[in-house]
Amino acid sequence: LERPNAAFPRIQPNFSYSLMDYFLKYFMFLCNLLFTVLGLIVLTLGVWGLNTKESFAQENIGTIGTDPMLILFSLGFLLTLLCLTGCVGALREYCCLLKVFSATVLVLITAQVLLAIVVYSVRDQIAGYLRSGMLAAMANYQDDPDVRFITDEIQFSLQCCGADNYRDWGVNIYYNCSAPGVLACGVPATCCINPLENGTVWNSQCGVGAQLLDEFTAQSVIFLGGCLGGITHWINQHEGLIGTVGTIVVGVEILAADGLQQQTTPPGTTHLHYKLEKEVIRSQRNRASLGCGGTRASCPGCSTHKS
Repeated sequence: LERPNAAFPRIQPNFSYSLMDYFLKYFMFLCNLLFTVLGLIVLTLGVWGLNTKESFAQENIGTIGTDPMLILFSLGFLLTLLCLTGCVGALREYCCLLKVFSATVLVLITAQVLLAIVVYSVRDQIAGYLRSGMLAAMANYQDDPDVRFITDEIQFSLQCCGADNYRDWGVNIYYNCSAPGVLACGVPATCCINPLENGTVWNSQCGVGAQLLDEFTAQSVIFLGGCLGGITHWINQHEGLIGTVGTIVVGVEILAADGLQQQTTPPGTTHLHYKLEKEVIRSQRNRASLGCGGTRASCPGCSTHKS
């Protein structure tokens, strides 16, 4: 057993934690631990992507600012740092870390509310923005490997082709019918219904000449529907899940901000009361360190310490 220190006695504060306080403490710790692990995963993916693409090479360092993998790296780093702050602060009850985490979460909640207001106010223009963005991505399909990867994933996952239909691929200089190459009037292989020959070999030429086909003939070779309609259908199909996840995330953030604010001031005390009690405890410890007894006469240096 630990022997009591006569010079620095343990002074018990005049407050106690309730069961709800302990629940909030460890709930916040587990939530932040989970998001810390998630942040580390995102950070690892970002580092892996940057390293695989050799983005730090001397010839590529000038374009690293536009690399999507840098977004993953930055997001993972900030998420890990923020959640690790909340995790350590909640577990060790460090008021400074808790206040920093709580303030950051409040800023994030405010930003999310403002973003929701902006999205709602321009909801009628979102389809136009998506169409413009996807057409721009299709125009740069062959020139940017990141854009090509994202476009292929969207088309393959949603089983779609182009923004509105498969003929939108004419905006790409390589797939335009006036292009001199073999890709002229074609579409990427991810537009094909069956891009794998015999189920094993990827046929990158399966969409050659598809833009010249009428819809009746093309429907047996490629997907006719555009990806804008596919995205809209996917959102409508999963709107319940999206709403639930969004509500849970915002709810956890609000609970974290409120719970950690409460942890910075112990339960059952006002902030002023807490500060006064800390001053009393500090004064008692100072007297103990000077070897003071119960009266001022036992130690001249105690005259300035009032209990």
